[in-house]
Amino acid sequence: MISTSATNSATAIEELLNDERVRAASQLFSERADAYVDEQIRLCEIAAPPFGEGPRAEYFAGRMRELGLSEVQLDEVGNCVAWRPGSVAEPLVVLSAHLDTVFPAGTDCTVRRERGRLFAPGIGDDGCGLVALLAIAEVLSRGDIRTNGSLLFVATVGEEGEGNLRGARYLCAQGPWAGKISSFISFDGPGVARITHAALGSRRYRLELRGPGGHSWGDFGVVNPVHALGRVIAKLAAYPAPAEPRTTFNVGRIEGGKGVNVIPVQAALDVDLRSVDADELLRLDAFFRRTAREAVMEENAGRRAGTPPLELDLRLTGERPGGETPLDSPITHIAADATLAMGYKPIFDRSSTDSNVPISLGIPAVTLGAGGTSGCTHTLDEWYDPRGREEGLTRGLLTALALTGIC
Repeated sequence: MISTSATNSATAIEELLNDERVRAASQLFSERADAYVDEQIRLCEIAAPPFGEGPRAEYFAGRMRELGLSEVQLDEVGNCVAWRPGSVAEPLVVLSAHLDTVFPAGTDCTVRRERGRLFAPGIGDDGCGLVALLAIAEVLSRGDIRTNGSLLFVATVGEEGEGNLRGARYLCAQGPWAGKISSFISFDGPGVARITHAALGSRRYRLELRGPGGHSWGDFGVVNPVHALGRVIAKLAAYPAPAEPRTTFNVGRIEGGKGVNVIPVQAALDVDLRSVDADELLRLDAFFRRTAREAVMEENAGRRAGTPPLELDLRLTGERPGGETPLDSPITHIAADATLAMGYKPIFDRSSTDSNVPISLGIPAVTLGAGGTSGCTHTLDEWYDPRGREEGLTRGLLTALALTGIC
């Protein structure tokens, strides 16, 4: 029996690499490279826009059943969950990837191949992560590798944008597996060196302003929602965001107005606020909310007598918790030693992924790349190159098996 009760994580990884079943599984990753490309294309071409992941989840559930996993189901929020029981009840290790993309319904997700690369929206984020789950489940089954602890394979919904990590939130804090998860590994994007152990906190708002509208000449002096938005943006752009702790803000979308000579009835913006420090994020958040109120008061103060005031609607549309899995945590050591075993120097980083949720709940969690390379993420020109994928898959397998132990 191999487990992390060995002298240290490096020893556990070395013992796994010397196990014939694990070596055969790693070889199978290479032999199945073309099949994984075909699988990734099939998955990518099943559109999964925000809040529209259902068809892809159903397909993924079918594949999990074909691979012999137990209790495969879609949970109440739409996550595809599949259990691979171990010889004992604990530990329970989650392997996850997200189903959704940032692209709206109607986006053409047809994959094209060019010089060894795959091009399509969402092909890398998180098409390669979903393939990693299927590949690991397959080699475990074909190699008859039995684990001491159990593995829970989860394809989550709502990782991107306004999904607000709803799939991971339900899994870790509300659903039937809440309180039972020992550790959590998310496969998100490509690469072999990266280990995301720190969660980047963020808050996102939708600011909408409404007024009576009118003609640019005849009704001049009526409150103008766009003018007020301009004040908000100017004030936010002047905020002295510290470089350390790193803090950022972004107005990512503005809308409103019907024509050049029309005073708008409505205008809105979407803003993203982030910081590695929770207190600094709260300061930025308070500044933005105060700025919105001040801009409305300034616009109302200058309006023509007898005309209606500007109305403010400020909604929190996303809140992602921060935190980190300590560098001296067993899961972080294991992931680092598995990375070294693949010949790469570990790169520890902070990002916003499904791992934010378990980290905030005190569950040891990391996000790993699933091998290969990619670029132009979150654009229509997104691409993924599967060459070297087997190294990322082997690293993920070693990390999972070192956490559960094998019989």
